[in-house]
Formats: sequence, C-alpha cells, structure tokens
Amino acid sequence: MIRLLIADDHAIVRDGLRQLFALSPDLKVVAEATSGAEVLACLQQQPLDLLLLDLNMPGISGADLIARVKAHQSDLPILVFSMHNEPLVAARMLRAGANGFITKNCGHDLLLAAVRKVAAHGNYLDPDIAEQMAFDATSTAQRPLHTLLSERELEVLRLLTTGLGVNDIATQLSISRKTVSTHKARLLEKLNLSSMAELMRYAMQHDLLG
Repeated sequence: MIRLLIADDHAIVRDGLRQLFALSPDLKVVAEATSGAEVLACLQQQPLDLLLLDLNMPGISGADLIARVKAHQSDLPILVFSMHNEPLVAARMLRAGANGFITKNCGHDLLLAAVRKVAAHGNYLDPDIAEQMAFDATSTAQRPLHTLLSERELEVLRLLTTGLGVNDIATQLSISRKTVSTHKARLLEKLNLSSMAELMRYAMQHDLLG
C-alpha cells in the first residue's frame, strides 16, 4: 500500500486526486495539506510513502519546501505535480531534491504510473518536459535571462504580470511586503529591465505571463 500525502491549496484538485486514487487498491491518501507549514506538520504525524506536491502554495513552497522536506525525511519520495510546464522549473525542483515532476495536464494513467514509480524510489520526468530538455541541451542558442531567476522570483514575476501589486502578492504568498519588493528589484536587475512596462513586454515575448 502506497500512503500518499497530497499537498495542494485547491480543494477541487485534492478532491479529484482523492477520487482517482480511491479507484486503485494499492494507493491510499492518508493526509492532505494546503500550505508548506501543513506539509511539514504532516511529516511528523504518520508514515508516508510519497508526497505529491504542488509548487505554488501559501508560505514556503517550491524548491525551499522540497529542501525542508528532505531535511526532515531524506528518504521520502517527492513527486511534483504542477501547472508549470517549463523545463527550467522542472530542473530546479529536481536539483532541490524532488524525485519526479509531472504536469497537471497529464492523463490519469500517466499520473498513476508516475506515482507508483516515484513511490518505489524511482525517478520520473513528464515526457513533454523531457523532450523539451533534450532539444534545449542540443541547442546552441543563448539561454534567456529569466533562466537566472529563482523559483520564487519567477513566481513573483508571473503575479506582477497579472496586475497584482506588492501588497497583494505579499498576501497571496504569505510573505512580507519587503520580501516581495526585494524579489521584484532583483528580478528586474537580472533581466536588465527598469519598469513594469518593460517587464510586461519581456514576459509576453518569453511566454511568462501569469
């Protein structure tokens, strides 16, 4: 029996996953979390065989959360289940310690196969992302500047492009306004941009809109 912790802040996603896994006798959802803090708390409460993790949740998330989970339980397999399909994001999560990465537009059979493989301490990468990575690796083109951004900076960038202000982003991510302002300043510097208008143009050119 594979004991699963589902970590996603959207109830409809958790409900759908719970119903899907209930159809498989070898899978059992034993805990759910809607924030990074809840994920860390669940680690202390019962044995787990797999963490199915969304990247964008309130508070600590993404690579930072993966690193903390691994610090608590280094042998707990983590399968990232994300709306993001960028090879850059997947690569960062794998470097942070995730054992697999799959996108939310995958089919049920693919998700179940990924869950079972990662729970068995294997590795899994979404086929579409793996294909993109393979082509990127053989490309001689210069990599775009946004590949220098951290996962949190990318997240702030996408939220900025939706029209949210610093205060709104701070509330949504459960971080301080000062931290958001710092991320904004750093991402603009890394992209060699000086205004929101320039940032919007860059995001549109590189398909980074939130």
